[in-house]
Parts: sequence; C-alpha cells; structure tokens
Amino acid sequence: MIPSTIDRRRITIFLLLAFGIAWSASLAIALTGGLASPPLVAGINLPLLLLAGVVMPAPTLAHLLTRWVTHEGWQDLGLRPQLRKGRWRFWALAWLGTPLLILVGGAAYYLLFPAQFDPTLTAARQLIEQATGQPLPIPVETLVLLQSLQAILIAPLINGLFTFGEEFGWRAYLQPKLLPLGWRKTMVAMGLLWGLWHAPVIALGHNYGLNYPGFPGSGILMMCWMTFVVGVWLGWLTLKGESVWPAVIGHGALNGFAAITTLCLTGTPNVLLGPTVAGAVGAAGFALVAALLLRHPPAELVHLPKP
Repeated sequence: MIPSTIDRRRITIFLLLAFGIAWSASLAIALTGGLASPPLVAGINLPLLLLAGVVMPAPTLAHLLTRWVTHEGWQDLGLRPQLRKGRWRFWALAWLGTPLLILVGGAAYYLLFPAQFDPTLTAARQLIEQATGQPLPIPVETLVLLQSLQAILIAPLINGLFTFGEEFGWRAYLQPKLLPLGWRKTMVAMGLLWGLWHAPVIALGHNYGLNYPGFPGSGILMMCWMTFVVGVWLGWLTLKGESVWPAVIGHGALNGFAAITTLCLTGTPNVLLGPTVAGAVGAAGFALVAALLLRHPPAELVHLPKP
C-alpha cells in the first residue's frame, strides 16, 4: 500500500543504515587491499566476501532493522508473488525484457563506434581458450549463443539470490515511502540514492576499473545515470507487479547478461560510454524506456494525494 504522506523519520533511519553498513564494508575492502587483493582460498578473497555478504545485502538489513527499531510492523513487505490478475506478465517482462534492453544499448554503442565491433568474436574465442587451455571444440558463435541462452534462462534465478539484498531494501521499502513525492520525483531520488550508495565500490574500481577519464568522480556520476534509468524500469516493474520479485528478477538478469555486449568488442573502449549497460550509450535501451515510463505515470499513482 502506498502511504499518503512522507515518513521522513523512517526514510532517514533506513538511509543511514543502508549507506552506513555498505560504506563501512567498502572501507574494510579498501583497507584490506582493495578488490584485487590476493585470494584467501579457492579463488575467493575477503573483498569478494564483504561485497557479496555485507555490501549487497545492506539495503535489506536496513529495511529489517528500520522496521524493528521503529516498531513499524511486518505488513506490506512486497514478498507475495501476486502472479494472479495478470501480474505474471511483469515477471516475464523483467526476465526477457531486461536482456533485450541490454542488447539495444550494445547495438547503439557499436553503431556509434563500428571500428570496435568484431563479428568474428576473436576476443571471446581467445578468452575462452585461455580459460580452458585448449582449442574450442565447437564454433565460438555456437558457444556464445549457448552461453547467452543460459544467461537469459538461468542467471536471473542464480543472481536473484544476491540482488534480493538490494531490491528488498530499495524497491520494497524505500520506493513506497517516497512515492507520495510523485512518480517522477521518486524515480529521480531513487536513482540518485542508489547510485551514490555505489560510490565507494566505484572508487575501488568496480564496474569501470581504475583507469578512465575523471576517475573516480566521472564513474560515480555515470553509475548514478545508470541506476536512474535502470531504476525507473525496476521501479515500474515493482509497482505494476505489486511485488518486489519482478525487480529481483530484472536486476538478476541485468547482472547476468550485462557482459554479453563485450564478447564482440575489439580494442579499448571508453568504459564511461559502453559497450556494457554501465556506460552512457550502453544504457540507451533503458534510457528510452525510462523516458516513456516517466512521461506516463502508472495508473496506480493517478489518484495519489499530493504531499
């Protein structure tokens, strides 16, 4: 249920916890050698454990702690699947629409930078052969197709185990709290907050690395743009699906399919532009959809009282 007024106290507590937990873990990552520190065992290092086990679930921890500290109760958690009444369509849109939007952004990037497009997939072939230590037994195009189908069908489920940690906080808790501001203002605020929340790990080299123009400020700004346009998509899916699960699936699909546009890359790209969805051009598919969704607020919000 969407509240009619802004609950500033709970929003403040939630944000302090979400940022405090994640940024503290990011500081620990920085103090223990950064994201590229040597592995502890079986290729797993402490930064990876902190990233997956503390940073990513921080919004969910903030959600639960805020409800507990403020005696809010445990209603309207957004966990019911709501597959009836046609809501399953938004699960399907999240699952299949997200990879499609990633491909749109990748296509836009290679149209603008055709010299970086390699239809022979040479880089992908070399990468796979280096990883396996032997020549490919099948054409690289077939292998890439199989991997792409696997990413579309399976990645949302596997990655959903981790993306739930973010979405149960951002979309299931904060978004309804901000919606009395109006659809557009809420989406702008959500995108900015979600992007800034990533700032420490971006400064540590996540998503963009450490060597790009304007490091790290430009990377943080670009992350805010990506989280804004992707956040509109995930926020709309949550609202229309009446559940957090479409956003969890969409975010999982995003993480699992995002690198697919790099398989036909040759040369050194400007990571702030693409070809992944983390770049301005790579996010073009989401930007187009965000523009449409912002232009037409969801019907569920038409009669929402003004704050």
